[in-house]
Amino acid sequence: MSDKITISPASGTWVVRAGGAVIGETTTALRLEETGHDPVIYFPRADIAMALLESSDTVTRCPLKGEARHYSIQGKSGAIQDAAWSYESPIEGAQDITGHIAFYADKATVEEI
Repeated sequence: MSDKITISPASGTWVVRAGGAVIGETTTALRLEETGHDPVIYFPRADIAMALLESSDTVTRCPLKGEARHYSIQGKSGAIQDAAWSYESPIEGAQDITGHIAFYADKATVEEI
């Protein structure tokens, strides 16, 4: 089985919550499916309260998507370190997630409402 990603519109309304706050809500989310991983919902930055996120020094690399910059959520109880990531300049085949941000399931709640 070869590694592959598929990006498609995520129907419905999606919300992300963390640190006792709603971080964002959108009707234009993207669903990214990658071989061997659970699907991930990507939110347009315009639908995220970016004032609650702070860029961290963490950068990771995916051979299918490129380099990801990580963000910490500044919540009421303090920072939730590296809770989100974004591919600022994804590689060919993943360009649709440009301008979007995703959240780690163990640090934020992402759900369809």
